[in-house]
Amino acid sequence: MTAGSQTPYLLGLLSERDATRYLTTPVLQGVERMPRLALDKACTPLDDESRWEAGPVRELIDEAMERFDGEKTTQADAWLAPRLHAMMRMNRREAADSRRWNFLALRLAPDYVLWRNSPKATKRNPVPQVNRAHFVGPYHKQTFSRLWWAAELFRNGPDYGPVEVACGNQESFNTVLRLEIIYHQATAQTMIKLMQEGAVRKGRPLNGLAKAINSAGSTLLFDVLAPDPPWDGRAHDMWVKDAASAFVQYDALPEGPDDGSVTDRDVDALLPLFRELFATADIRGEKPAESE
Repeated sequence: MTAGSQTPYLLGLLSERDATRYLTTPVLQGVERMPRLALDKACTPLDDESRWEAGPVRELIDEAMERFDGEKTTQADAWLAPRLHAMMRMNRREAADSRRWNFLALRLAPDYVLWRNSPKATKRNPVPQVNRAHFVGPYHKQTFSRLWWAAELFRNGPDYGPVEVACGNQESFNTVLRLEIIYHQATAQTMIKLMQEGAVRKGRPLNGLAKAINSAGSTLLFDVLAPDPPWDGRAHDMWVKDAASAFVQYDALPEGPDDGSVTDRDVDALLPLFRELFATADIRGEKPAESE
């Protein structure tokens, strides 16, 4: 499905109960199309606001598939996440409504879900099927929800650069996004710093670091060392209301809401502690360092 006559004018809501009804084995295998007309009856269109227009979102998704066709589909995440966030401007309460993401996955772009998540066929399983959680699942698993939330939690105010770094490592979705400590902005940006340095570039080291930080975060007050910047709700509201005039470029990062940024001083305050935690982290598949 491409942007055109099959694309609805507005984004909508689709309940989990209605969505799961159409996630049959043939659909999950990609051998049968979603019943578009039946889904239209089950979906509730959002208010007639320019920020809920479906066409631009569909075009963005098409661009991602075209750009990363023939490559590892995971590479699309780092490109699509910041742009999807900048295009779908909303607050966290709205983004927490899973019905929005069900609509994107089943009605607007089920082909992207299949393209991004299809497992390889094997002799034992010649027609594999996509995990239904990629269509209807928790926020850190669902194909589109996890991209929006990764962009929301890893951006540094209006700067989406850290999002590209985070989404280039699949462990950011598999582990980090699920941990409560990632809601602390300085923690998120300090982890990005360690990823940029190369120490935790791979998946397993990032997994170990995230779990070590989360465990320490239950007893250590990271916010004392690096307080979260005051949140500018007015700036965020203005960013949302400006959706009508927003233009998301494909070849340059967009700008997010200027609602509060972490400083280098905040990151530097946490770096020594996080390096120490990483040095002692339990990394699956690696032997612990021998004590001298």
